[in-house]
Amino acid sequence: MAKSNFVELRFREPIYRTLRELVMSYFEQFYNVEREKTLRSYTVPLNLKAFDRFDWMMSDEPLERIGQRLDEIRKIRVLTRRMIAGLSPIDERSYRAGLFGANRTGLYRPPRPSSLTPYIDDISD
Repeated sequence: MAKSNFVELRFREPIYRTLRELVMSYFEQFYNVEREKTLRSYTVPLNLKAFDRFDWMMSDEPLERIGQRLDEIRKIRVLTRRMIAGLSPIDERSYRAGLFGANRTGLYRPPRPSSLTPYIDDISD
């Protein structure tokens, strides 16, 4: 279950043999407004049927319960510290394409570390 303002984080055809293969198909498109690739881990599958009694498909309130449960269940790391240190930032064209049509008010903006870091507000359409 996910919602994203980034174009590439959408539907995937059911062609992947393992959950890890599916997760890794998102790697290059999983980045933040600072152009950092951010996919670090994923959780084991969560059966949402357990949340049906909270009407999670029709109301936002139960989503907190689902988020809490996701925080509790086992996570599988996909990168080592060394791999993370060697990651390159997202290139300009991919960044602009990924944000095409994005709801800018819905984007998370971490505090700016410096005035040199470009953010979505700095990018013209």
